[in-house]
Amino acid sequence: MSESSSFSPPSLVMATIGLSLATFMQVLDTTIANVALPTISGNLGVSSEQGTWVITSFAVSNAIALPLTGWLARRVGEVRLFIAAALLFVLASFLCGIAQSMPSLVGFRALQGFVAGPLYPITQTLLISIYPPAKRGMALALLAMVTVVAPIAGPILGGWITDDYSWPWIFFINVPVGLFAAFVVYQQLKARPVTIKKAPMDYVGLIALVIGVGALQIVLDKGNDLDWFESNFIVGGALIAAIALAFFIIWEFTDRHPIVNLRLFAHRNFAAGTLALVLGYAAFFGINLLLPQWLQTQMGYTATWAGLAAAPIGILPVFLSPLVGRYANHFDLRMLAGLSFLAMAITCFMRANFTTEVDYQHIAIVQLIMGLGVAFFFMPILSILLSDLPPDQIADGSLAIANQLLALPIWDKTYFHLFLSITAQNEVDTEPILHLLQGRDKEIVVSKSDFSTRQMTHYLLTDNTRFRLNEYQIPEPVDGLEVPPEKIDVVFVPLLAFDVRGNRVGYGKGFYDNFLARCRPETIKVGLSFFGPVEPWEDVFESDVRLDWCVTPERFFKLDN
Repeated sequence: MSESSSFSPPSLVMATIGLSLATFMQVLDTTIANVALPTISGNLGVSSEQGTWVITSFAVSNAIALPLTGWLARRVGEVRLFIAAALLFVLASFLCGIAQSMPSLVGFRALQGFVAGPLYPITQTLLISIYPPAKRGMALALLAMVTVVAPIAGPILGGWITDDYSWPWIFFINVPVGLFAAFVVYQQLKARPVTIKKAPMDYVGLIALVIGVGALQIVLDKGNDLDWFESNFIVGGALIAAIALAFFIIWEFTDRHPIVNLRLFAHRNFAAGTLALVLGYAAFFGINLLLPQWLQTQMGYTATWAGLAAAPIGILPVFLSPLVGRYANHFDLRMLAGLSFLAMAITCFMRANFTTEVDYQHIAIVQLIMGLGVAFFFMPILSILLSDLPPDQIADGSLAIANQLLALPIWDKTYFHLFLSITAQNEVDTEPILHLLQGRDKEIVVSKSDFSTRQMTHYLLTDNTRFRLNEYQIPEPVDGLEVPPEKIDVVFVPLLAFDVRGNRVGYGKGFYDNFLARCRPETIKVGLSFFGPVEPWEDVFESDVRLDWCVTPERFFKLDN
């Protein structure tokens, strides 16, 4: 377990505000420009179709940057990445505001989308990490509420600014918000421990992703204008996208350090949750993009009134999201998610019957009803998606060792002993395992070492457990409810090496030799190692306690002991 798992900011409220403002700023920027597109296109002397590149350039670069989040977080740390992304977003927003032509605006929007990529997943990771496990559902609900509040403010604010001031100010307003968010998060989380890992970069996968996503976006954006596959340009772009994305998928499954860990989709909940999230976001943002433009170009609405007509979609989520976060665990999350899709489907069917004769009240009521679906969408889907994955994986992707543990016959046990990782010695990071155990309501036991006796004292991990570093930079519990070794069902053991019989080599202090000797014979001993087994050792002591299982990033081993 890393220290960050036990870190608490000086003010949880201020840290939450700072992190939430970044998400608000990002989501706001995806909707605030929608109502201003006709004005921006007219002022810069381009068609409405060309103006949509203001939206699509942001989306494409955002999609490309998202997979880089995990790698960047490992290289610079999560807090530093958040602050850097927020400040660069401020800079890109300022550049968008001073743009004098459509090509420059599209270029700056692409930059803005790229630096915005890490903001949401890093915000989610940091927000969850500073809340105790029992309150993480509420943390997700708070983030979901921010996600749906922004679309309320976006169209209204964008319309008001466009009509009463000038469109560059829809980007300039990000400057004070971003600076404030970066400052608050720095003040609150600067003491959060960080582990820097020089992880290799999957450049081949990144290039394939850029080409594939870029070509696909161009095809989708230009397809209607060029009569789809009647155009050689569209046919060529579609082939490039298909080949690049197929190559990307194959490469990511075979590369040792993939930029996108596609093996996550082996988890049923993750795969189903991701598909549901894609479909839900498509409905949500599709409506928020198309409706304001239709109202302005076909109905003669001003930007302000178009924003006011679209805004009711966020009213119900503001009031219901906290309740969903608090009480969702009392219901079947699949049922809540199903109801959200039903509400979205009904409202989309109602909009299909819209004509130019439809009045403002009817439009607003349909948006209000769709808000009911939005309120029951984000938090349940995210919870389902993450239910069989450690929270550490929101930004980092899957940690293979934690995933391998899921296949072991240990999950009917109750008391699990988890070692606290020594980051300086490059031990296996056990934080994902910690979250895995918490998600399955297991009793987790952690230890404090006495270097004079080579003995460990074991404590039950609770929300109130406090940690501090000992002289060897090992995070240890200060005190708590002591657990005898005889009560522990499963022990995770750090390893340097192991052989096929279950003999092990650790860091030599003898703590685990003494500890395992005091456990019951039926206690399951699981070694965690970055490397596979070696040939059997001959020079072992009769008293050595052998492992039952060992897990590596590639596979798990049932040891012959």
